[in-house]
Amino acid sequence: MPKRSRLGQLAGLVAAGLVVCAPVAQAAPFSEIQAPAPVIAQAAAVHEVPSQAPPGPVLDPAETDKANSQETKRKIIAGVAAAILLGLVILGRRARSKKKKA
Repeated sequence: MPKRSRLGQLAGLVAAGLVVCAPVAQAAPFSEIQAPAPVIAQAAAVHEVPSQAPPGPVLDPAETDKANSQETKRKIIAGVAAAILLGLVILGRRARSKKKKA
């Protein structure tokens, strides 16, 4: 793979930045941006403080236990896969070093 020049790398970074930032720039044109101060003042004047917080979601312990067991199973599978891959890397490096010495 040929090496890129610094100018090529810079051009790639600028292009990537334009691709990432372009949707954000198009979403809110400068002419539509309004000062937030009057809106905040109006909202503070109209807003009433509730005397009691609304109740949160009801959690079922059976569903929580099931979700926890599924997450644990996924973590164990990922850990075993990572250990197998690490073993393959170690064995491959050992084999390469033996070939290199021979």
